[in-house]
Amino acid sequence: MTLPATHIRRLLGWGRTLARHGALRGIENDPNTPAPVRTLCKIARFGTIQPKAPDYAGAFRAIGPAAIKLGQTLATRPDLVGDEAAHNLLELQDKLPPVDFTLIRREIESTFGKPLEGLYSSFDPEPVGAASVAQVHRAVTTDGRKVAVKVLRPGVREKFARDIETYEWAAAHLEAFGAEAARLRPRMVIANFKRWTVRELDLRREAASASELAETMRAHAGYRVPAIDWDRTNGRVMTLDWIDGVKISDVAALEAAGHDRKELAQRLVLAFLTQAINGGFFHADMHQGNLFVEADGTIVAIDFGIMGRIDRRARQWLAEILYGLTTGNYRRVAEIHFEAQYVPSYHSVDEFATALRAVGEPMRGKPVSELSVGQMLDGLFAITRDFDMQTQPHLLLLQKTMVMVEGIATQLDPQINMWETSAPFVRAWVRDELGPEAAISDRIRTDTQTLLRIPDLIRRIEDRFPAKGGAPEAPPLPKVDLMWQRKRRKRGSGLTGQIVTFLAGGALVFGTHAFGWWG
Repeated sequence: MTLPATHIRRLLGWGRTLARHGALRGIENDPNTPAPVRTLCKIARFGTIQPKAPDYAGAFRAIGPAAIKLGQTLATRPDLVGDEAAHNLLELQDKLPPVDFTLIRREIESTFGKPLEGLYSSFDPEPVGAASVAQVHRAVTTDGRKVAVKVLRPGVREKFARDIETYEWAAAHLEAFGAEAARLRPRMVIANFKRWTVRELDLRREAASASELAETMRAHAGYRVPAIDWDRTNGRVMTLDWIDGVKISDVAALEAAGHDRKELAQRLVLAFLTQAINGGFFHADMHQGNLFVEADGTIVAIDFGIMGRIDRRARQWLAEILYGLTTGNYRRVAEIHFEAQYVPSYHSVDEFATALRAVGEPMRGKPVSELSVGQMLDGLFAITRDFDMQTQPHLLLLQKTMVMVEGIATQLDPQINMWETSAPFVRAWVRDELGPEAAISDRIRTDTQTLLRIPDLIRRIEDRFPAKGGAPEAPPLPKVDLMWQRKRRKRGSGLTGQIVTFLAGGALVFGTHAFGWWG
């Protein structure tokens, strides 16, 4: 068991690294940052020589692979961290120093128990991409197929385990402060982050996810998933078909190849909706570096380490929420939030509907270029606070992916209207999948409201035995012995509390503010 002193040493080291790169300024300026955190940020940067422009990518890269994954998440949220920070953090996605090929060869040969030449007739020692968890090489199999080979960085699993253990320790202390920190449920956030990263560190799981998504999207024209070479895939190495295409972020190359950018943007949005709402299983790492466009216009996705899954009940609520927002039926959207118990029952449905209207109405019927996403999210964040909405971990990946898809679609077509693009799909899904169920549900709800006059009793029962809101069972949280609960340490409790709070600035305040609407 790691000692508290070890966790504190790591946290202070991370904070000092953030300070040297000028990356604490955003935390200091965030109005939601607790005063003690703001003070400790100033202490952490005392005596440091900081660059004029913060180097967020450099700070997260210096801290380590787990921090890099956090940075990659923030790179998708310019509305929260600003365009400058988001652009800087994009360097974390495909510009990391590669691992020496000697170590990569050793990793492949040791895990398969045979020489590299027994698996591949040619293997390019220069990687085509190097990320925080793995790097990818181009190769040709012994039977002549062009493939991409993804190999975990040596030692990355052990490094992740150490850092995440400290995140768990830190999150427990942060949540114990209560108020906004408790509402954001940092322990649950880290528990889900751990589950996602553990899955990403087992390439067999990633290969299985790619295979499952390929089956889900088989009937969706214009979107493809590369096939897996299972004979050359294990926990540390994954081999899949090589993709010849243009990165979807390379607008100039797309134009030169004659692709219709507006059509690509619409097809990408519909592909995501098909995965999330039709199948309940979606690619949750759809940043620009993971999407390519082939010569015939087919969108090809890669990198399936992070996948999202939502059950049918949550998908029904999601479809109705999206449909309600696109049609302006804020009352129904509010009711769904209460039915799913995203909003505690002691709040007013009507008041919540009015709050949603205040945020939704300015967006309807306008192109993205005329909207301030930052202002919109500020309004949504205010709603989550005003109505005591707790973080819904099963929706965090979905929300993050929605923001990614919107960003890419807007880059392809600045005039795209996300609501108008989504509405026909959602309307058809509600009609085809929920039509009879929705009609019966509406009738039962209406009759119940008319005939039954015991809502207070029902509400008390629901409060005592709440519905799960479509969420999976919460993962077990590690037992953490809080510092200030330890006996014989009363003298140091004040300083310890401040030191522990510092972790929020260095590791979690960024993360827990990065998830938006449902958190």
